[in-house]
Amino acid sequence: MATAQSRVTDMTRGDPVRLLLNFSAPLFLSNLLQQFYNLADTWVVGKYIGDNALAAVGSSYTLMTFLTSVIIGLSLGTGSFISMAFGRKEHDSIRNGIFMSAGIIGILTLLITAAFYMLTDPIISLLNVPEELTGDMHTYLVYVFTGFFAVFLYNYISNILRGMGNSTMPLIFLGVSVALNVGLDLLFFIPLGMGIMGAALATAIAQYVSGVGVLVYFIAAYPEFRLTRRDMRWDSRNFRSILSLSGFTCLQQSVMNLGILMVQTVVNSFGSVVMAAFSVAVKIDTIAYMPGQDFGNAFSVFTAQNYGAGKNERIRGGIRQSAISVVLFCIAVSAAVCLLAEPLMSAFVDSSSRETIEVGVQYLRTEGACYIGIGILFMLYGYYRAVNKPVMSVVLTVFSLGTRVLLANLLSAVPEIGVFGIWISIPIGWFLADAVGVGYFIAVERKRLFRNGGGTI
Repeated sequence: MATAQSRVTDMTRGDPVRLLLNFSAPLFLSNLLQQFYNLADTWVVGKYIGDNALAAVGSSYTLMTFLTSVIIGLSLGTGSFISMAFGRKEHDSIRNGIFMSAGIIGILTLLITAAFYMLTDPIISLLNVPEELTGDMHTYLVYVFTGFFAVFLYNYISNILRGMGNSTMPLIFLGVSVALNVGLDLLFFIPLGMGIMGAALATAIAQYVSGVGVLVYFIAAYPEFRLTRRDMRWDSRNFRSILSLSGFTCLQQSVMNLGILMVQTVVNSFGSVVMAAFSVAVKIDTIAYMPGQDFGNAFSVFTAQNYGAGKNERIRGGIRQSAISVVLFCIAVSAAVCLLAEPLMSAFVDSSSRETIEVGVQYLRTEGACYIGIGILFMLYGYYRAVNKPVMSVVLTVFSLGTRVLLANLLSAVPEIGVFGIWISIPIGWFLADAVGVGYFIAVERKRLFRNGGGTI
């Protein structure tokens, strides 16, 4: 059997940009497929049920994103720990880290699940959901949340694999489950007539396929990392490292998505048309800048491996080349989204819902013109997570989301501005966080990177 070394990407050698592109491509496809879970539900509900059900699914998606962000954040932190340990060739630390982090994140997943089912109705009330939508939203959430443990399995194992440079296999398993989700959506909706409950069940079933599938693959394909009794121990040094990385990454992800959830409550106050438009537009928006996000995650793996190996010169070169790539990409995507905003909205919303389409187009063109801001921000998140300064990622998130929430509430309350105030607050938050992150890098991190060598950045 091939060793783990032959199935992972060693980013401490070779051309940085080529490595990052090769690694981020399957990562992007994986995340794109993951978005298809929600896109499939959005398309089927929007085309076959109507705006109210579409608004309910969209608001549910925002809540689910917030709750899953806790698990994803912890998993990302574990992935950073794995990357550093892999860069140092410390396989014992990898196995012990898997044992401790799996226990912690798995237990937390079960606790979140239990708390959610106990508090479903109060949570819906807090989201300021219009009364006519609460029934559909309750139904969708109750059934879709049965797949929450599967979300943990998939994201946890996938981030372990990515931490070692394997971004391909998570993509394959996700592709299978997404295809299953689309097929089940159509089956449950059209011949079986299960409505919004069918959309939720289709997503949950598909999530278990990807979660269990990637777990079985990891156990079978990586015998080097199967746990032994010697690995099942408490290591305070590894625990502190995992806790620092995972805790702050989790906090960053949670703060980020809590801010989005708070913005959702402001959106909900404008009624079902704006809610429906937002639910579609935000998914298109997410997919548009997703390659920048995934490039930032790949950059984080690259930086973490080289940080663990003590190769500051490669990190400096990677920063220069990555920044240029991200800026060029964001310019191209901004132009495409601004030009294609209306046909993109029309693909998910029935042509008779003209007001919904127009509101969504306004959102897309406002956000789309500013993708450079979020592209740079993703690089900053990845860098600070990789060099064991996750607190800076939290700081940047607070600046970005704090600004977004504050301005969304203030500007949207002005009658002359209205819902546009919510849209414009988002890129303002991006650029403010960029200024803070780049300023800290110039003042502190740049000096550290040049401490052991010359060159320019």
